Amino acid sequence: MRRSTLMRALTQDGSAMIVAADSTQIVQTAHEIHGLSKTMTAALGRALTAVSMMGSLLKEEKQSVTLRFCGDGPAGTICCVSDWRGNVRGYADHPEAELPPNAKGKLDVGGAVGRGQMHVLRDLGLDMPYVGVASIVSGEIAEDVTNYFASSEQTPSVCALGVLVHPDFNCRAAGGFLVQLLPYADPAVVETIESNIGKIDSVSRMVDSGMTPQDIIDTVFAGLAYDTLDTAEIDYVCPCSRERYARALLSLGKEELQRLVNEDEPVETLCSFCGKKYVFGLDEVRAMLEKAK
Repeated sequence: MRRSTLMRALTQDGSAMIVAADSTQIVQTAHEIHGLSKTMTAALGRALTAVSMMGSLLKEEKQSVTLRFCGDGPAGTICCVSDWRGNVRGYADHPEAELPPNAKGKLDVGGAVGRGQMHVLRDLGLDMPYVGVASIVSGEIAEDVTNYFASSEQTPSVCALGVLVHPDFNCRAAGGFLVQLLPYADPAVVETIESNIGKIDSVSRMVDSGMTPQDIIDTVFAGLAYDTLDTAEIDYVCPCSRERYARALLSLGKEELQRLVNEDEPVETLCSFCGKKYVFGLDEVRAMLEKAK
């Protein structure tokens, strides 16, 4: 399977910017890590693709963006994080959740997510992260991201996402694009982009047919002159480590560490994003307690 890639471009007149991604390998990795059902492969896959494109809009290396769907559907909370390059990680409370096909005969991602709120947290390296909130309008992810940018950031945008899943639940194809209009966009350019997008049937079918992010941009910006800003390979990356979990345990404080010591058993931690386990023996926990004191 080819590596996941992401490309950014800008119309030469400065009217619109686009990010396009082939996220097939990323979604397949998420499926393998979390044992996702068919519907959840599509749900988490769309969210991972969306946050990757949003992450690529960040400016500096240590910045990150977190996309969280807190819906009332059987999926529970879906949480995904991207760094500034578009590398991602994510999880769902209930990766096994499954629903019958919706009325259109497609995977019922909207039903799995349900209704509630969508949160976007941007860690820009400041004292407090920027937090944006919007209602979940459909649970289909793409429509919700489009609504978020319009309602919370006042940025006219169009987000398209898609995931095709094999009968064995593996990811067949996944990708998406995010178009944002810039201030003083030329109405003629906007009309052309809207017309081009209106002719697109399915972004996942585009990826499945072999189209690259470059090809997707050519389709969305057909008839317009544009410049490619950059192209990057992206991946499913989790920065967890034993040292990080040790620091997290130490931050629990004296009372909680004493409780763990009193239980007289090793402490096992599990990373929600990648499934790695880190076990700390009683001697290590006692040493943490002494340090906390």
